[in-house]
Amino acid sequence: MQKSQDDPSLMNPCSLLYVCQIQWKKEDMLSRFMQLTDANPKYLRDIILNFIIAGKDTTATTLSWFVYMLCEHPRVQEKVAKEIKDATGSKEGVNIAEFAASLSEEALDKMHYLHAALSETLRLYPAVPVDAKECLSDDTLPDGFSVKKGNMVAYQPYAMGRMRFIWGDDAEAFKPERWLDENGCYKPESSFKFIAFQAGPRICLGKEFAYRQMKIFSSVLLRFFIFKLSDEKKKVNYRTMLNLRIDGELNVRVFHRLD
Repeated sequence: MQKSQDDPSLMNPCSLLYVCQIQWKKEDMLSRFMQLTDANPKYLRDIILNFIIAGKDTTATTLSWFVYMLCEHPRVQEKVAKEIKDATGSKEGVNIAEFAASLSEEALDKMHYLHAALSETLRLYPAVPVDAKECLSDDTLPDGFSVKKGNMVAYQPYAMGRMRFIWGDDAEAFKPERWLDENGCYKPESSFKFIAFQAGPRICLGKEFAYRQMKIFSSVLLRFFIFKLSDEKKKVNYRTMLNLRIDGELNVRVFHRLD
């Protein structure tokens, strides 16, 4: 906490880090970082922002596209809903709160088709459509191309997810079945092919947590509701920012699902 005096701006009561210092609880992750003797307040602030951006906006964006895909493909929506009901063994008359509280890891692990549908959504609409890295030293890429220190190297998950030579002639089709084996079990692809979460040593640390979060959210919604586009003729476009957002709003009609 002594470090905060090095940067007066961080002592502002409106500062997120200042508030966290006032409410310091040793059990949370930020407090553990703050206990490091060499922890710089600006560095800790950046860590907080990274958690918020990477753990909130990406998931929200993906779920928005997922709902859109389900509206566009009602057969997939019904298949996911049936799998959720079968995997959870939920009975008729159960309410939303009871269902959400009863969701178990075992039940979520059985939802292979839901996992596949989420992956297919991320393939076509990756939360981060363009990713760039700065070269810290002169280097040579695997194909022999040389890069210099300070050069930016970028790749496009959005474009790569739609390339036919990577995904086949049906690359632009929404097809959750491409992620399933002959037994209907989820079949992951190489992280260097499906790069929505990046790959290699710096692959997204929150990948599995994100899938869990999205599966829980989707399970609760699709167990009780049916989603349809308000205007099926209206074209939905994307807006490229740090995240791949839906341009404007996604207007849907929601109906109670009958048991």
